[in-house]
Amino acid sequence: MTAAPSETPTRPEKRATRDDGRREDRALLKPERLQHLLAVIAHGSFTAAARASATSQSTISESVLALERELREPLLVRDGRRVYPTAAGELLARHAERALDELRRAREELDALRAVATGTLRIGVSDTLATYLLPPVFAAFRREHPGVAMQLQNRTSPALASLVAARALDLAVVTTPFPTTFRLDGRPAEETLHLRPLAPLREVVVLPIAHPLATGRGPFPIKHAARAPWVLLGPETSSRAHLDARFAAAGVHPEVAMEAASVELLKTLVALGFGLSVLPELAVRRERDEGRLATRALPRIEETRRVMLATPTVGPLSPAARAFVDVATKTLG
Repeated sequence: MTAAPSETPTRPEKRATRDDGRREDRALLKPERLQHLLAVIAHGSFTAAARASATSQSTISESVLALERELREPLLVRDGRRVYPTAAGELLARHAERALDELRRAREELDALRAVATGTLRIGVSDTLATYLLPPVFAAFRREHPGVAMQLQNRTSPALASLVAARALDLAVVTTPFPTTFRLDGRPAEETLHLRPLAPLREVVVLPIAHPLATGRGPFPIKHAARAPWVLLGPETSSRAHLDARFAAAGVHPEVAMEAASVELLKTLVALGFGLSVLPELAVRRERDEGRLATRALPRIEETRRVMLATPTVGPLSPAARAFVDVATKTLG
C-alpha cells in the first residue's frame, strides 16, 4: 500500500500524449520533491518529514504522489505508523542524494564565485604604474582574495583601452587624457569606456644633477626646452602625446634625441647626460631623494593628468573585477 493520501493534488501534473496514444507525465524530477521524499524516508513518517522540512504535510504528500505518478512506481509503503521505501524508492533515494549533493556543490561554487573566492582577473597596466603605484593595491587584493589569479598585460594606455573595449581584458589602469587622435569605434575613448579616477598623475622634468637648470626655483622654464636634447617615451603613449601638445602650445620644438618604452632606461639615459626627460614624479622620487637625479615641476595647466580604472561600458563586471575596483579605490583613495 503506498503512502500517498486519498486526496488528489490541487494542481494536476501536465501530461503529453505518447506515440502509442497513452498519456505520459512530463514533469521533471524536481529537487524539492526529491528532498521531500528523502525526508519521509529519513524520518519514517509524513508528519515528521513535514516538521523537519518546515512545510505542510499535504505538501510532502503531494510531492511523493507526483513522483510516483511520474515514475509509475510506488515509492513508499506503510507498516503501521511507519513509512518505508519500496525497492524503487530506495533506488531513487540513492540517486537523489547524489544529485542533490551535486546541486549543493554547484551552489557553493557559485556562491564562492560571487564572493570572489576563485577565478582569474585579467588586468592591463603600464610598467610604470605596475612598479610604482599599484604594488599596495596588488598586495591588498591578494590578501583579501587569495584564490583569484591575476594575469597582467603591460601595454600603453591606448593599447590597453582597446583591449578593454574588446573585453579581452577585464579592466585596465590607464593614464588620461588619451591622445586626441585616439578613437574606439570612431569615438573618443572617454565615451567608449567607463573611467573611474584613481589618483592624480604629476609629471616632472628630470635632469642630470650637474645640469644648469637643475637647481632653479619654480617650474621648469618650458621656453628653454629647445635648448637641450630630450629622451622621451614613444609617441604611441598618452604621456608623450600630452607632452607634445604642451610643447606645441608653448611654441617650442625640442630635439628628441632618443625614444624608449622603459622609464628605467630613460632615467639611466638622463643620469648619463644624454638629455632631459619628462616622467611621472612617483617613478623618480628615490633617485631625486638620493641625489642621483634632479627634478623640476612642469608649468601648471588646466588639463590634469590622472590615473584611471578603465572598464567596459557593455555587460557586467566579473566578481573579481568588481572586487579589484573596490580594493583599488579604497587603497589609493
